[in-house]
Amino acid sequence: MANITVENNPSDDKLRELGVSKWPIWTKEASEFPWIYDMREVCYFLEGEVIVTPTNGEPVKMGVGDLVEFPSGMSCKWKILKDVKKNYRFG
Repeated sequence: MANITVENNPSDDKLRELGVSKWPIWTKEASEFPWIYDMREVCYFLEGEVIVTPTNGEPVKMGVGDLVEFPSGMSCKWKILKDVKKNYRFG
């Protein structure tokens, strides 16, 4: 199974090329919950701090300024440490 990939502080050019500013925005307060990705997600964190732990995997910390890719088929546990606001795209 593929891993979570995190790119810290991608260039403005890369964000423009991906069209991140046109993606929907998701917000969530500090909390914990299980999640299963039925398709690939790419997101860019505008606010917050999160630890995502894949089932049978190592925890991955992410937050403000991170461009993150979650692979299709991954099940995990989200632990939101600071309220999240992120742009996201599925597929």
